[in-house]
Amino acid sequence: MFSNKDNFKEQYLERFKEVTGESFDDSSMQEKYNVLASLIMKYANSYLADTKSRMDRDNNQKRVYYFSMEFLIGKLLIMNLYNMGIYKIVSDGLDELGINIRDLEDIEVDPGLGHGGLGRLAACFMDSLAFLNIPAVGMGLRYRYGSFQQKIVDGQQVELPNRWLQNGYPWEIKKASKSEIIKFYGKIKVEKIEDTLQFIHEDYEAVTAVPYDIPQIDFDSDDVNYIRLWSAENAYGFNLESFNNGDYLQAVKDKANVEAITHVLYPNDSNYNGRLLRLKQQYFFVSAGLKSIIRRYKRNNESFDKLSEKAQIQINDTHPSLVIPELMRILLDEEGLDWDYSWKLVTNVCSYTNHTILTEALEKWPIDMMKTLLPRVYMIIEEINRRFVENAIPIEKDIKARNSILRDGVVHMANLAVIGSKSVNGVSALHSDIIKEETFKELYELYPWKFNSKTNGVSHRRFLLKANPYLSKFLTDKIGSEWEKDAEKLKDLKKYCENKDCTEELYRAKRKNKERLAKYIKDTQNIDIDVDSIFDIHIKRIHEYKRQLMNVLHIIYLYDKIKNEGMEIYPRTFIFSGKAAPSYDMAKKIIRLINSLADIVNNDKDVKKYLKVVFLENFNVSLAEILYPAADVSEQISTASKEASGTGNMKFMMNGALTVGTLDGANVEIAERVGEDNIFIFGLRSEEVIDYYNKGGYCSYDVYNSNPELKKVVNYLIDGFFYEDIGEFEEIYENLVNHNDNYFVLKDFESYKKAQKDIEKTYRNRKLWFDKTLENIAESGYFSSDRTIKDYDRDIWKVKK
Repeated sequence: MFSNKDNFKEQYLERFKEVTGESFDDSSMQEKYNVLASLIMKYANSYLADTKSRMDRDNNQKRVYYFSMEFLIGKLLIMNLYNMGIYKIVSDGLDELGINIRDLEDIEVDPGLGHGGLGRLAACFMDSLAFLNIPAVGMGLRYRYGSFQQKIVDGQQVELPNRWLQNGYPWEIKKASKSEIIKFYGKIKVEKIEDTLQFIHEDYEAVTAVPYDIPQIDFDSDDVNYIRLWSAENAYGFNLESFNNGDYLQAVKDKANVEAITHVLYPNDSNYNGRLLRLKQQYFFVSAGLKSIIRRYKRNNESFDKLSEKAQIQINDTHPSLVIPELMRILLDEEGLDWDYSWKLVTNVCSYTNHTILTEALEKWPIDMMKTLLPRVYMIIEEINRRFVENAIPIEKDIKARNSILRDGVVHMANLAVIGSKSVNGVSALHSDIIKEETFKELYELYPWKFNSKTNGVSHRRFLLKANPYLSKFLTDKIGSEWEKDAEKLKDLKKYCENKDCTEELYRAKRKNKERLAKYIKDTQNIDIDVDSIFDIHIKRIHEYKRQLMNVLHIIYLYDKIKNEGMEIYPRTFIFSGKAAPSYDMAKKIIRLINSLADIVNNDKDVKKYLKVVFLENFNVSLAEILYPAADVSEQISTASKEASGTGNMKFMMNGALTVGTLDGANVEIAERVGEDNIFIFGLRSEEVIDYYNKGGYCSYDVYNSNPELKKVVNYLIDGFFYEDIGEFEEIYENLVNHNDNYFVLKDFESYKKAQKDIEKTYRNRKLWFDKTLENIAESGYFSSDRTIKDYDRDIWKVKK
């Protein structure tokens, strides 16, 4: 590739002429970025072709196919340079050409392909699959506008289209020759031909699925996997006849309706058309992905006997659960296999990862909608369900009836995923216990061998090596660079610092990251931040169970004590970021509340030297890479039992933040590894929360009435404190006090307040704080996605011998 920086410069400048036809000196930064990306892609494409050829030669090697609605991949320029081992060569060469590589990265856009933790997890997994040389393809959707761009206007969230493709996307390869036809609506004609029933789909609407591949480059070899994203195009092309007849709107209407399938991630599902579009999206990419898998398999195999030895499909949450009936449809209708053989193949190929116990996230589709949109798929689901319910020994009949896929007028997709998969896993030890004991209790009794736990992990190369160069240098100077490939080597930090004081160096690395974040806040919000204050950061999707509201109530408590009682505290900067779903009104009210509080706190001369509140809009991977390294405190305060795992907690931990959290999700395993002295745990335990839900016994009004300090804080929501928003937060008050506080904010408040006091006391002792920081960094290697993928492969996929 590039032997040195001079060789890089020579190739870069030559590539410049080939791509732009202009001189380097007259070019824009956008052109400089595009040319560099095209030069890197030249080699990535070559490596990808070599990898595919090698796999085909190697006895058609087994592949993992990871189906996910989201792939929040972030910017790729710097990561690709790191993975290819040429970052320093390219950076130095660009310097000599008068270009700062970070300025080029600023030109790059964050792809709008994900919304939160689910999509970032999928991207981390693809990184680790490539690093571990496990052949894999990510299957998803190429959203034209993706997750919305969040703007805060007058304190409120406004959703704008994310035009991430407006200048093209240099890291993708269009594969038009590998397009697939996807069929919606129509009717099913049944004929008996040679004693075999044939199901013929007629009068359907056809949509073309066009794949775009994004190479996933290995960190230390030339192996390349890829994410295949499907884009919807009109199968019939432009309606020239309508156009020529003067019906211009009709000429483009069909095209627009088809392309809407891949316009946005998670269309608003508060209305019928939005839900229909979501179902279309899910079937569209599932069907296209499966067709491409079967096409590749048939190219190298004469029968389907070895399908499970060549392909393993991971269903990432319930969104792609249609994989199961659609694969059955392809095997039955297109390949002519019988039911029992097809079902055996499907249930040896498919595995399901559950990511939530929230009722609204366990997807259900109206039977009438499914039957109309996907008539043949619905017939197959009916048959799967009939065999599940009827093929039962007497002791199982009632259990199977209660867990039917089809009941109450809807299709229960999570039940379909469990019944049709060989493996069902949770994403933390606690979450896996809950899905066995609560969510899928009776299905677990039927299929105990299917259920297992795979604790999530994150890419330490993205969120530590790339995102935190100051801490990365400290680590490499102390323990060498092996941690980049083996995150468990971070434990060596404890041995190194055992007889040495590493406090000051850790402090300096943290302070540089805090200075970077403070500059970002000043540049974007014009708010001055005290770099020496405690940076308390809460970045998550805005949701009631994630309890941003409890954090806000605690800030109000501090404000009241400082303002009215003259209490002095160690300065604190509270930073929030996250998006609310467009139709989730309560989450949007919480965003409004945070920003209203920030306006008051940040402009109060008596308080602002002790407190600052900041809400950073449009959370994405690039912003995350600034926030995680700068955090002193990581807020992981979800209602116990509600957070399946969390991955932000792991990223904060790797970057030396201390966690304040409930014993929920992966917080439990973090606490086990660092010890309770190195984490701030508070609140109800999951079994207590579940017991309250099942048996009652909690009265939020009594908690409110019995605690004068808490009552005063909650009353701030309605007593005119938010003078510009009188009445705006009454619904929040009502939920907390009169509607029994469904997420136990009031119940946990005193415990949370105490944990926050402990944080302040500890932070005042710099050595004590950074000793705890060191312990967290050293133990964070377990939470690398490399370990998670090894666990999946060892127990489920079995690709690596």
